Amino acid sequence: MTGRYGARVTTTDDRSFPAALAALDGIEFPFEDGPGSIDYEPYGEFDSAEKTTEWLRLWTGNEDLDGDAFRVFAQDGTGGLVASWLVRPGRPPADQPVVFFGSEGETGVVAGSLGEFLWLLAGGVGPMEAVEFGSEQGEPHAALRAVAEEHSGIEPRTPADVLAAARAEFPDFSDMVSSWCR
Repeated sequence: MTGRYGARVTTTDDRSFPAALAALDGIEFPFEDGPGSIDYEPYGEFDSAEKTTEWLRLWTGNEDLDGDAFRVFAQDGTGGLVASWLVRPGRPPADQPVVFFGSEGETGVVAGSLGEFLWLLAGGVGPMEAVEFGSEQGEPHAALRAVAEEHSGIEPRTPADVLAAARAEFPDFSDMVSSWCR
């Protein structure tokens, strides 16, 4: 798989689950129709390398791909997946951007790091809502804010700021993913 500038992305198979993601387990995400809803189902571990490769090949229709550059850690109710995109060589998943692959072909970078992703959730915006509906604000969530305060390692950010920074840093993510599709 090639990286942002056409270079081969080389990753290790480190699947150590970050404490920040583990802290999301057990939190009830506000899922209702309408504003303030976050359709997000956290996992307790990263998907296996085999499962990630199988998913990416099915999603793109491209049997030449592998899933080495992704660590899938959540889904939405429609089957869309949330993953760390290992595009920064030598850095752990917590320092990588967070991306969303929707069940109907939508894609987008939703945060520049796991810490920023926690602030996106704390501000009441989920990855599906950001990519599919363009949501940049939501209803703040106290339990998610507590996780962000404890685990993000960064100052608070609004969902709009998180999304703007991620989109500015990785403007060609969706085009890149589209180029993989057959």
